[in-house]
Amino acid sequence: MNSERKIPDAETRARNVARMRDAIRQVDALTLKLDELIAMVEEHNRQSPLTTYRLGKYFRPLPSEKVES
Repeated sequence: MNSERKIPDAETRARNVARMRDAIRQVDALTLKLDELIAMVEEHNRQSPLTTYRLGKYFRPLPSEKVES
């Protein structure tokens, strides 16, 4: 079963190209919305009191141990 592939006519190719371009525009628009959503979540996390608390705990200097001789 060896079928040869044929090249579609110009009208079909143009329709396919237009559909692909439309699909790419939609993906680009969704990517932009997702980037905006990620930025909003990151900003929310930076403003969160819980994040501030955790970062304060993380960056707090360790208590120094006194060595007695």
